[in-house]
Amino acid sequence: MKKRIVLFLVIVVVIFGGLSSMVITGQNEYKLIRQFGKVDRVIDEPGISFKIPFIESADTLPKELLLYDLQASDIISKDKKTMLMDSYVLWRISDPLKFAQTLNSSISNAEYRINTAVYNSTKNVVSSMNQDDIITRRDSELSESIMNNIGNNMEQYGIELIGVETKKLDLPSDNKAAVYERMISERDNIAATYTAEGQSQAQVIRNTTDKEIAISISEAEKQAEILEAEGEAEYMRILSEAYDTADKTEFYSFVRSLDALKASMAGGNKTVILSSDSPIAQIFNGYE
Repeated sequence: MKKRIVLFLVIVVVIFGGLSSMVITGQNEYKLIRQFGKVDRVIDEPGISFKIPFIESADTLPKELLLYDLQASDIISKDKKTMLMDSYVLWRISDPLKFAQTLNSSISNAEYRINTAVYNSTKNVVSSMNQDDIITRRDSELSESIMNNIGNNMEQYGIELIGVETKKLDLPSDNKAAVYERMISERDNIAATYTAEGQSQAQVIRNTTDKEIAISISEAEKQAEILEAEGEAEYMRILSEAYDTADKTEFYSFVRSLDALKASMAGGNKTVILSSDSPIAQIFNGYE
């Protein structure tokens, strides 16, 4: 009976020792193997590994991307304007050994360091910018400036900052209305300036166009007068050539007299009174 009990205890100890020596590492975690409290090695590949029971212990650190939500705080711009900023940080553990040595494997200690670094960087960046510039660059440019200001300071803790994103960037409620009115007034002034410049340019364009049109019309009228004079000269030349003899001249006078008589008999009155020495009367009288 005693042998069975001893054998059972031995089996239990062996099973317990075997189970306690196994270390199962997940895909999204690190395992820190400590020997008497000091980190001996880091397991960063998923799978099963082993440690010495009762001598070595295992701690777990997250391997995935982490999010830390910073507390909203007031910041003061270069032009002494107060703004309310609420942001969050994306980060991960890049060096688990250094993280354990400097921060004692504590996520809360890491978040405290991140909060201090990001707040100081944000304060430095915002204090070098005017309020309008902060509002304009509130998206990617502001976050990039904050990240550049932090630099590689968090690497000493085994931390990699992925990005600082702004959730909310607003004005304090006590001066929000006044700031909005000032911004609207400035935008109205800018719009009025653009409108005045546009109208001035439009007037210049209209004046230039009117001048070009006047020049074109003047040139066209000049060319028309020249063509008309040339046409009349050509007409007179043709007439001169057509009636350059006495017979042609007499026939031309006869035709013109008939045309004049025809024109005078227009309308209801068909009576024409002519003197005896009238060229038309001479035609009808057979005067030569």
